[in-house]
Amino acid sequence: MKDVTIAFIGGGNMARSLIGGLLADGLSPQNIWVADPNEVALHSHHSNFAVCTSPDNSEAVRHAQVVVLAVKPQVAKSVVQGLTRAIKTTRPLVISIVAGIREIHLREWLGEDMAIVRTMPNTPALVGSGATALFANTAVSKEQKNLAESILRAVGMTLWVDDEALMDAVTALSGSGPAYFFLIMEALEDAGHRLGLPRDTARLLTLQVGGGLLSGDHAGKLQHLHQCPLQLGGTHQAHEDLVQSRGLAGDLLLHEHPGVAHLGGVGLDPVGGGVGYGGYEDDEGQGAPAHAARHGGLAALAGGQGLAQAGHGLGQLLKVGLHLRTHDSTP
Repeated sequence: MKDVTIAFIGGGNMARSLIGGLLADGLSPQNIWVADPNEVALHSHHSNFAVCTSPDNSEAVRHAQVVVLAVKPQVAKSVVQGLTRAIKTTRPLVISIVAGIREIHLREWLGEDMAIVRTMPNTPALVGSGATALFANTAVSKEQKNLAESILRAVGMTLWVDDEALMDAVTALSGSGPAYFFLIMEALEDAGHRLGLPRDTARLLTLQVGGGLLSGDHAGKLQHLHQCPLQLGGTHQAHEDLVQSRGLAGDLLLHEHPGVAHLGGVGLDPVGGGVGYGGYEDDEGQGAPAHAARHGGLAALAGGQGLAQAGHGLGQLLKVGLHLRTHDSTP
């Protein structure tokens, strides 16, 4: 991969993370181009990474064997169509990290025989700990699949899906999932603070709970991790009983709706009118994770219906803490 030149169309946070990871893997800055209309962003990329920059998307494409589309969904169509001539001339591998834009749309805009890999990196990719699913169309060669995987592996683990429809589930689970973890962690921290712990102490304990549970020999054994703290008649069992009775687990499961990633609650058709993260934008202009953060819920959209009230479920964590404070019979 060290001889490959990669052009990033869009210089936002995810592009920046990929560039940092690629440079750490040994790719030369001279093999990376960044195109963006924002001169401040271009200056930042050049000064921080010494990569090649240009405000002209087509210029960047002309130098590249791989083009990474890293623009916002609502501008993807116009940006991609503006690249058609240059891409048909150089015929690079096209990798899309644009949320919600399907391969069929990219193929319509670029040409039926273009090699396209659609990917869905998640937020932890910003710190090199991401999980990215990839889908390749039939024009992608084995060598190009390996190349795409090497590029995305610069920011975390990768996996392939054979059915593009599964990308909706990936968006729901790993794409939007981090927002839910953050909401739960915030609720735990608030519960600790409400019970008298200093804010910094509550935050430290919350972070250690998450990091400690999902590390070591037990990582991945979620059912085991869920069950092992439970002791009949103890605080964990009381906690479990209350949470189950109040329906926290149920609040985290959303009904499936056509065209909507049902767990993550994000519409996935920005081409058909939806915009924002994963194609979803609420009436305040917020994408799904931002909406969840603002409103305390797991955002779900199905034609304006089905907004899951997970704020109620997460709010039970506070009540759990207060409940245990008066009902705990263990030392």
